[in-house]
Amino acid sequence: MISTLAQAGWLRYASPRPFHRLAGRMVPGFAIASILFVMPGIQIALFVAPTDAVQGDVYRIMFVHVPAAWMSMLLYVVMAAYAGLGLVLNARLSAMMARAIAPTGALFTALALVTGALWGRPTWGAWWVWDARLTSELILLFLYLGFMSLHGAIDDTRRADRACAVLALAGVVNIPVIYFSVQWWYTLHQGASLSFGSGVSMDASMLAGILVMTLALWCYAIAIVLVRVRRIIDEREF
Repeated sequence: MISTLAQAGWLRYASPRPFHRLAGRMVPGFAIASILFVMPGIQIALFVAPTDAVQGDVYRIMFVHVPAAWMSMLLYVVMAAYAGLGLVLNARLSAMMARAIAPTGALFTALALVTGALWGRPTWGAWWVWDARLTSELILLFLYLGFMSLHGAIDDTRRADRACAVLALAGVVNIPVIYFSVQWWYTLHQGASLSFGSGVSMDASMLAGILVMTLALWCYAIAIVLVRVRRIIDEREF
């Protein structure tokens, strides 16, 4: 597999400078894709999806909340994977990618918490409760912020990369806690809207809207992370 990639010339993009050029070519496509996905996503959320029989129209904030929560967890796993590769293989680009992902992951985590609070006030009667899922999601935000703060606090870049990798890998244990918290403990938070074991618990148009919005956020995340990693490469390699 590696020899095939080498023959195709793809392994050169494992180095920061060639990847810098590749990322520059990829950004516009993902940025445009994000816009193209978010427009129908908003249309479905506001005009196509039916009013919920129990929650009314307040549930429509879920079209942002659920994708943001999914992305907050997914980006952390990807960040930790890159950080781990950077630690084990001493790969500069992997460490740079982990650093580039952290702010976007923190953004989506904060967005999930804020939209969750906006939904929780009319639904639960409170902006915040120390629910297992909410608390573990808040811990996820602290992990992202801790990752960024730790990197900024260490002057030696390579040492900062290693320290942040250890933190990121240790924090991975929080991801299954977030996802399975509604099954492991009694919580106010509703169960998973989409589960491989129990299927889909929502109207087809609602599911379509959430998936389209997730694709929009995913494309946005890729675009902005590529922009950020190019800046990091500029700082460290040029």
